[in-house]
Amino acid sequence: MKKRNIIIIVAVAAVCIVALIVALHGSRKATFKQNYHIEDTASITRLFLADKQEGQVLLTRMGDSTWMVDEKYIANQAMVDLFLETLHSMRIRQQVNRNAVPTVIKNLSSKAIKVEVYQQVPFINWFGGRLQLFKREKLTTTYYVGSETKDMMGSYMFREGDKVPCVIYIPGFRGFLTPRFVTDPLKWRSHTIVDLDAKSIARIELEIPANESESFAVVNNGEGFDMELLQSHTRVTAFDTMRMAAFIASFSWLNFDEFASIVPNSNDSSLVGTPRTILRITDTTGSTHEVFTYIKYVNPDDLELVSNKDMYETFDVNRLYAIIDRKDTVLIQYHVFDNILQPASYFLGADSKLEIK
Repeated sequence: MKKRNIIIIVAVAAVCIVALIVALHGSRKATFKQNYHIEDTASITRLFLADKQEGQVLLTRMGDSTWMVDEKYIANQAMVDLFLETLHSMRIRQQVNRNAVPTVIKNLSSKAIKVEVYQQVPFINWFGGRLQLFKREKLTTTYYVGSETKDMMGSYMFREGDKVPCVIYIPGFRGFLTPRFVTDPLKWRSHTIVDLDAKSIARIELEIPANESESFAVVNNGEGFDMELLQSHTRVTAFDTMRMAAFIASFSWLNFDEFASIVPNSNDSSLVGTPRTILRITDTTGSTHEVFTYIKYVNPDDLELVSNKDMYETFDVNRLYAIIDRKDTVLIQYHVFDNILQPASYFLGADSKLEIK
């Protein structure tokens, strides 16, 4: 009987030891798979990215959903959201093989993108996070992001404090992560010119220098909008309300296509002359945005060979150049601005009448 009890005790002990080993192994495995990412991206306050070619950008959280680029420009929120999701979802696929570590470290040293993550963390963090006091901003994690793996399904990364680099991926995502770590500030900037509903618009002016009689303004009168011709200072008492409604609606999330500084020949002579149109948008807070538009020629260099540039017809039929607020040269699409860059006559029906102001 005693012998049987001893066997049972030994068996139970063996099962407990095996269970403990499995539990510890599973715990280490879970930590290995889960500790590389940023669990709480809502606590991130700043992100700094820099490459070896002097490219760098600082992203700063200004509110729950607003981010700034280099503390000057509003960030592209969709791009920020994707980056935060990347930091949250990325996982370790494997540690770099011991024999390959020197080569990977060498490549990271010469080509890696440095990423600094700053978060709001509590000075006191007790009871599993249930009591958090005295939060302050702190650099919590620094990554060095390298090139893609041979199978193009992961990226080499090294985290400060680790002993070896790892191959990082996102489960379920086919591709590598390096392209998401962008150091060009222009690519992080928002492309939104204005985002105004009808009630937030105070006045819109469209000046057409080549035909001033077609220049006009639309003014919010509190109950609707009035239209006036700028050259003659006359008010239009009737206009096409459907076309005007489409015009007003166009200023809700009005975006440009891309920054012209990253487009070949963006500084051609078509930006030197008189603008095609001048658009001024004033909201109810008194803030005004200006958009100067210019014809974009297919091959700007050909302008030097043309004696009469007014007759030059080889222009881009899809996009225009625009200068936003006299600072940024961008490209805009005709189909986005079709309802906006129309002359006054476009809105005037047969029943339209003019009234001297």
